[in-house]
Amino acid sequence: MFRQLLLFVSLFAMAMPNAQTQVNTRRPLIETIKGERAIELQSLRIESNIAGGLAETTVRMTFFNPNNRPLEGNLQFPLLEGQQITAFALDINGKMRQAVPVEKAKGRQVFEEIERRGVDPGLLENTQGNNFKLRIYPIAAKGVRTVELRYSESLKHQDDNWLYTLPMGFGSNLKNFELSVKANGLRKAPKVIGSFGEFEFKRNAKRFEALVTKNNFSPTGILTLQIPASDKPQTYTQMFDGQTYFIAEIPVDATNQDRALANVLGLLWDSSGSGAARNQDLEFSLLDLYFKKAGNIEVRLTRLQDRPEATETFRIQNGDWSALKSSLKTTVYDGASALSEWTVQKDVGEYLLFSDGLSNYGNAPFPSLTQTQRLYAINSAVSADPTRLAALSELTGGRYIPLQATSFEQASQALLSTGVHLESFDGVGTADLEFSSRDPQDGLLRVAGRLLNHEAKLALVLSQGGKKTALDVSIGMESAEHPLAANLWASYRLHSLDANHELNRAAIRRIGENFGLPTRETSLIVLEAAEDYVRYEIAPPEELRKEYTALIDARNHERQQDRNEHLEEVVDAFEEKYAWWKQVFPKNRMPEPKKEIAMPAAAAPAPMIVSDQSSDTFMETSADAAATLSRAKDDSRDIEAVEVVGSRIKRVDSESDEINSGSTITLKAWTSDAHYIKRMKDANSSTIYAIYLDEKPGYLNSSAFFLDAADMLLEKNQRDLALRVLSNLAEMDLENRQILRILGYRLIQAGAPELAIPVLEKVQRLAEEEPQSFRDLGLAYAAAHQDQKAIEQLYEVVLRTWDDRFAEIELITLAELNSIIATSTQKLDAGNMDTRLLKNMPLDLRVILTWDADDSDMDLWVTDPNGEKCDYSNDLSYQGGRMSDDFTGGYGPEEFSLRKAKPGKYKIEVNFYGNQQQVVAGATTLQVYLTTAFGTTKAKEQSVTLRLADSKETVFVGEFEVTP
Repeated sequence: MFRQLLLFVSLFAMAMPNAQTQVNTRRPLIETIKGERAIELQSLRIESNIAGGLAETTVRMTFFNPNNRPLEGNLQFPLLEGQQITAFALDINGKMRQAVPVEKAKGRQVFEEIERRGVDPGLLENTQGNNFKLRIYPIAAKGVRTVELRYSESLKHQDDNWLYTLPMGFGSNLKNFELSVKANGLRKAPKVIGSFGEFEFKRNAKRFEALVTKNNFSPTGILTLQIPASDKPQTYTQMFDGQTYFIAEIPVDATNQDRALANVLGLLWDSSGSGAARNQDLEFSLLDLYFKKAGNIEVRLTRLQDRPEATETFRIQNGDWSALKSSLKTTVYDGASALSEWTVQKDVGEYLLFSDGLSNYGNAPFPSLTQTQRLYAINSAVSADPTRLAALSELTGGRYIPLQATSFEQASQALLSTGVHLESFDGVGTADLEFSSRDPQDGLLRVAGRLLNHEAKLALVLSQGGKKTALDVSIGMESAEHPLAANLWASYRLHSLDANHELNRAAIRRIGENFGLPTRETSLIVLEAAEDYVRYEIAPPEELRKEYTALIDARNHERQQDRNEHLEEVVDAFEEKYAWWKQVFPKNRMPEPKKEIAMPAAAAPAPMIVSDQSSDTFMETSADAAATLSRAKDDSRDIEAVEVVGSRIKRVDSESDEINSGSTITLKAWTSDAHYIKRMKDANSSTIYAIYLDEKPGYLNSSAFFLDAADMLLEKNQRDLALRVLSNLAEMDLENRQILRILGYRLIQAGAPELAIPVLEKVQRLAEEEPQSFRDLGLAYAAAHQDQKAIEQLYEVVLRTWDDRFAEIELITLAELNSIIATSTQKLDAGNMDTRLLKNMPLDLRVILTWDADDSDMDLWVTDPNGEKCDYSNDLSYQGGRMSDDFTGGYGPEEFSLRKAKPGKYKIEVNFYGNQQQVVAGATTLQVYLTTAFGTTKAKEQSVTLRLADSKETVFVGEFEVTP
C-alpha cells in the first residue's frame, strides 16, 4: 500500500549522555513498523572534546537499510538539560554537508517539496522543549546513509570534579566503531569510573587523548569520566562573526540555609495526558518533606488540563497531608496541557508547579505573579521543556527544580532551603550579559556575554538569607579559547526569551539563524543542489556560496512578476466560474445518448434546443459553447452580493429567490468497527468516561480512538468531557500539523471555534506553505463570528502563489469569502481586495471534502436524481452540477456546487483513490460538509468525520433531498 516507510527512534536518547539510560538496552535506534526489517546501525564514530566544565560531542552514525525499497528516516529524541544541538550534517554524494539554519515553517515546507522530487534533503527540528526530530530522505534500498549530530553540554560538578557521561548502548555488532576523547588544559588525566571498560589516556601537549577503535563490536555500559575542576573562576573566549564572546565559570559557596515557607500554598498540578509520564512517587516524596517542614499550612489545589479544574482547598495540620495525597492519587491524567489557563490568587504566598512544561493548548500568556509571590517549577519527566520552566520560575525569584531519583536530595534542598542567589550583575568592558541560572548549579555560576575591550570585569552581587556579597571577576582577551563560548551565550539568551516565547518569536528566530541553532523558530536543513538553496532563498554552506550568489540575482527579478501573473490567473478562473453560475441548465430527464449520424463535410451542425417542460428552462447544446453562453437570457434576479464603496463593503440583496432553502440533509452516522465502540455505545452518560479511561492505555497513539470517544461522549451529552478527550490530539505527536488540523476541524464541528483558533494558528505557523492553513483559520474565525479576520485570512489564499498540487483552492476559498461578506451583520473592510473577485454566488447545494493525509488522493462523488455521477472525470453534470479540480496531492478541499437543484435525492460518496506517501500513516481522516442555501442567511450546514484505511475504498456519506 505504501511506497515508502516512516521510521521512528523510540530511544535515541541512548546516544545522548544520560546516566539513567539502561545500558543493556538492545532495541534498535530506528524501529520500523508494518513488518519491515529494522534499520541497522552499521558504523559509529564518537568524538568528545572537553574543556573546563563544557563538552562538545560529535556522533556520526551510518545506517543500513536492509529492505527492498527506499525509506524516509524520522528520528525523534529528547536532549537532557544543559545540552544544545550545535550542528547537523548529512552525506550528499559521498561527502558530509553541513546543515544551515532556516525559518522553521519554511524548513518543513522545503523538505517536503524536495522529498516529492526524490532528491536528498535532511531536516533537524526542535519540536517543543527538549524534544527534537531529525528527518532524512532517502535511505536507499540495500543502501547506507550517514548522519552527524553535534551537541554541547555543561558538565555536572561533583566533589571538585566535572562528570562527563556517555551511554554506550547503541546496538550490537557494529561493523566499525571509533571513540575519541580529548580533555584540554589538564595537569593530570581524567579518571575513568564508568562501566564501559578499558580506556587509557595519553598526554599530547596540553591535553590528554584517548582512542578506541574496534570492528564487529557491540559497545555496552556507560563511559564516565571524572575531570579535575578548578576552585578559581575560569574564563573562556571565542571569536564569532566579528565579535568576541566569553563564558565565565564562577565557583561559589554552595551552603544552603532553611527558608521560611508560605502560610498559603498554591499547588498547580499538571493533569494533562502527558502528566502520566511524570514520576508521581518522587513528587509525593518531595511534597512529604515540604509539608513536614511547613507543619500547618493551607493548600489550594488547581489541576491543569485542557482547562483548569475548580480549585480545592486543603488544610494541613502538623504535616498531615493524607487527604490531599489521596486526592492527588485519584487524579485522572487526560487532555491537553493548557498551563497558562489559571488565575493568580493574591493571598497565596508561593506556587508549586508540578509539570513537564509542555504547554500545547490555548494561547493565554502565563499569569503574572505579584512581587511577593514565588513560583517553584518541579519536573520529573524526561520529555519536557525545562528551559521554559526555568525561565518562568526565575522571573519570580523562584527556582526550577529537576526531580530525578539520583538527585532527589539536591531537589529537596533546592525547594526547602535558600542558597546563594545571583541578585544582580553588571560589567565593565562587556555587553549583552546572560546567565545560565541565578541559582548556582552544583556550586557554580555561569555568566556569558560579549567582550568590548582587553580589560573587562564582571561585577556580581550575590545574596543569601538577606545578606549581600559583591564579587568581581576579571575577564581578558588572553583567556583560553573555547569553541562553545558563543553558542553558550546564545543558549542563555534563548533561555531568558523563553519565559514569553510567543512575544519573542522574532528574537528567537534571529538567534537561531545567526548561530545556526535549532530553536522554537528555526531548524537546520541540508539540501543537495545549489539551485534548491536559490529556489527557496536559503543561504547555503560555504562550499556552495559562490554558485548561490550567481544564481540568486536572476531569481529575485522573477518573484513580483510571478505574483502579478498569479492574481490575473485567479481573476480569469473566477470569471469562468461566474459564467457557469450565470448559465441556465436543464432540469428535465437526461436525454439518451444518440448515435452519431454522418453528415456531409460541408454541412454545419445546427444547434439543438432541449426543452424542459417541468421547469420552463432550456439549454442550447452546440459545438460553440461560447456562443451559447452569449445568447443565454440574462436573469434579472442574479444580483452580485456586494459592491465596494471606498474601502468599505456595502451589502446588497444577495439572496436570489431561486435559492431553495427548504432542502434537507441526511448524514449516515459513521462509526468504526473497533471493539471499544460497542462498549461506549452501551454505556450510559455516567459510565462512558470511565470506559473511555479503561480503554485509553491501549490507544495512546491512535487519533482515531480519541475522535471516536469524543463522538460517543457528545452523543451522551457529555460535551465538556468530549472536548477534553479531543484535546488529547495536541499531546500525541508534538507539532504534527495533520493531527492538529483534525483537532481544529473537530472543535469547530463540536461548536467550540474559540478553542480551534489557537490550534489552527499554530498549524499556520508550522505550514505557511499550505493554503489550507489560511483557509482553515479563516473558517474558524468565521465560526467564531470574527468576520473581518476571517476574510483577511481567506484572501491570503487568493493572493499567494501555491504549489500546483493545490488546484483551484483559490476559487473554493473565494466562494466562502464572498458568502461571509454577503451574510455578515458586521462592518467589513475589503479595501485591499480586488473588486473583480467580490461576487457572491448563492447555491442550492454545496459539498466540501477535506482530509488529513498529505500526498493522498480522495475523490468526491455526487449522484443526482438523474442518476448522473459528478466527479473528477465528469466535472460538469447535465443539470449544471460543478466539481472542482481533482486534488491528487493531499488535504483537499474538493467542492461540488449546484446553483439550481432539480427536486429529488442527491447521493454523496467519497472514494479513496490512492496515495504517494513516503511515510506510513494509519487510516486517513476525512471531513465532509453538506450545505443548503449556501451564500445566504438561510444556509444550513451539517458535517461528518470519517476514516478510510485502504485505497479504492468507497463510502456513502449522506444525501440531500430537494423538494420542489
